[in-house]
Amino acid sequence: MGACRLESRHCKLKACSTALLITIAAFGQEGKELENVRKIRERIAARPAESRKAYHVTIPGTTVSYDVAAIPAGEFEMGSEAKADEKPRHKVKVDAFWMQVHEVTWDEYRLFMFASQAGETGRPDQVVDAVSRPTKPYVEMSFGMGINGFPAISMTQHAANQYAEWLSAKTGEFYRLPTEAEWEYACRAGTSTPAPLGDYAWYNANSGGQYHKVASKKPNAWGLYDMLGNVMEWTLDAYAPYHSGAETDPWVKATAPYPNSVRGGSWNDPATAVTCTARVGSDASWKQQDPQLPKSIWYMTDAQWLGFRLVRPAKLPSAEEMYRYWNSGTEHDEQ
Repeated sequence: MGACRLESRHCKLKACSTALLITIAAFGQEGKELENVRKIRERIAARPAESRKAYHVTIPGTTVSYDVAAIPAGEFEMGSEAKADEKPRHKVKVDAFWMQVHEVTWDEYRLFMFASQAGETGRPDQVVDAVSRPTKPYVEMSFGMGINGFPAISMTQHAANQYAEWLSAKTGEFYRLPTEAEWEYACRAGTSTPAPLGDYAWYNANSGGQYHKVASKKPNAWGLYDMLGNVMEWTLDAYAPYHSGAETDPWVKATAPYPNSVRGGSWNDPATAVTCTARVGSDASWKQQDPQLPKSIWYMTDAQWLGFRLVRPAKLPSAEEMYRYWNSGTEHDEQ
């Protein structure tokens, strides 16, 4: 009996020791990543202060570029009375930021996915190279719908966050996903959902069953294309009920792999789901066809209508805040 107790105690101690080693390793990796974020922030802070409006960026070492629009600070009523998850309407103040004028394209995203294989040139950059990049996809990720000039699709929120970190290191400008409040504010552009919808959005009535090249419809009043339709867009927020009180720059940080909030509707949706206020929560079924165990932290193969665009806040956050924006810690489905 005594031997059994000793053996049981030994097993418990061994299990505790293993768990402790895993925890220490995780903290060690987090420390390395935070140190690299500090280096990225130093690179960004060293750039001269700018007061630009709309501007054009060519990703260093490549011929790939994108445009950014200036979004003024302001206040608006977020939400609507149309659906339960859009209630209650509430006042939100938003600080100024820049936003990419269209969804991130495959031209841009493939640089992150494949590095030098996608045309990236120049000297090795240790800060850029320290950012985690996706594993090789097991299927062709455009699903035959088009690459050059078309929106990148089927990435996880984690992958979009890591792309933001990579792009920040490459350009020396801080980028992240927009919060739900920033996204809706930019979509509204001081007005309501634009009409007629077909002039501004690709949705199930006019898409022909697939996505289309970015910026091929009219922009909204702030020069942003495809905020509605084409592909849904990741936000930084967890999908959660709204608060009723007034808020300033709200962000609902993710604490679980699902659900996180996606906005704008897509080529696959009816007009009623393609509005500035429509919300969708991500779901594990978006990875249903993924044969890997555990499921990939990079790809949502069943979400062929899901993409993203990035924002650049007017105020540069601390390194610790930047790390929290880019690393939610909820990317593993088995949590």
